Amino acid sequence: MNNPSILIIGSNGQLGSDMVMLSKQAGFNVSEIDFPQIDITDPSMTERCIIDFKPDYIINCAAYTAVDDCETHQKTAFAVNAQGAQNIAISAKKAGAVMVHISTDYVFDGKKDSPYLEQDQTAPLTVYGKSKLEGERLIAAHCEKYQIFRIAWLYGIYGNNFVKTIRNVAQKKMQQKQPLKVVNDQFGTPTYTREVCAQVLKMITQPYYGIFHCTNEGYCSWYDFALEIIKAAGIDVELVPCTTDEFPRPAPRPHYSVLENANLKKLNMNVMKDWKTAFKNFLIDESKHISIEHQ
Repeated sequence: MNNPSILIIGSNGQLGSDMVMLSKQAGFNVSEIDFPQIDITDPSMTERCIIDFKPDYIINCAAYTAVDDCETHQKTAFAVNAQGAQNIAISAKKAGAVMVHISTDYVFDGKKDSPYLEQDQTAPLTVYGKSKLEGERLIAAHCEKYQIFRIAWLYGIYGNNFVKTIRNVAQKKMQQKQPLKVVNDQFGTPTYTREVCAQVLKMITQPYYGIFHCTNEGYCSWYDFALEIIKAAGIDVELVPCTTDEFPRPAPRPHYSVLENANLKKLNMNVMKDWKTAFKNFLIDESKHISIEHQ
């Protein structure tokens, strides 16, 4: 029997890059595609690509994730995050493939004071969150066999993320002998890309469909996470906690976006580690990656 085949859309991104690598390691036949080879906002092109690949599973890692830019590029945000998701869902159904889609904590307003469950009321505050929620709804409307994974505070070896930003800014502040201010009143769970990949690959072949929260365990503030990052990097900079109000952004950030992986736990399928353990694993993986690059 042939190994099952996966088509990874958005394969060059922060999550997609790791998804390709780990899917191959897990023994799947992996096809990868990204823009401009596929434009998910184009229904006929999306269908053609998916029918050509004939995948058993489609993992959609493609999204317009620039949260602040979405506020001024509303049309693009909905074209990619909502219509794009719908186009893949329709084509997945035609191809008889299971659709796996990556969503976000931004579907919630962050006003709750305990971890969000999958069935909690959604109330996105931003264009990004609204477009991603619309994508979830359209997938559910067009495709029965889907798994939607909501992730949050994502970081990894590829792409831009909070870990890399904090290191760069901390380095500059250290040289300038200035303190680094980091927000201390937003709470969530730093989540490592490879943990998400491992969880998706554990679930993908199971006949479980619907919405799953998929973040590392535990939670912290951005300030707490920044402390861990600069400590691990050995950067001697003074870290100063500040409020969200001191850092106004075009798109409002949810104050509390801790997700509970309740549906995964009910199925006894949750493999997400504590966020501090996952961060240590990231540092190990990153140093291996750097040493390979320098060989």
